Amino acid sequence: QVQLVESGGGLVQGGGSLRLSCAASGLTFSMYAMGWFRQAPGKEREFVGTISGSGRSTEYTDSVKGRATISRDNAEKTVYLQMNRLKPEDTAVYYCAARRGWSSSRADEYNYWGQGTQVTVSA
Repeated sequence: QVQLVESGGGLVQGGGSLRLSCAASGLTFSMYAMGWFRQAPGKEREFVGTISGSGRSTEYTDSVKGRATISRDNAEKTVYLQMNRLKPEDTAVYYCAARRGWSSSRADEYNYWGQGTQVTVSA
């Protein structure tokens, strides 16, 4: 049974930083690209970034480029999202997702999802 469990969310002041973690189990982790998505109240889920199974390739949406870094530890089966210079518009529930094979920015191409972790950025 595949499980993805996010942690690290919380309330942070604008300009601050957070590191989200996503611990995976029940899958051959290195064979899965991992993505981070977020959903703000009243909005559709949106792509934040993704990392390849090897960790050598990353991709980010424009709104977080230069502020976000995705990394992974395949030995620990964990993927991370470091967010710096946070803005109130970054407030959302953040989800990690796993996709067998190549990275993708499309949510419908991911096979497994975590339950999400809330990130709230105050002005």
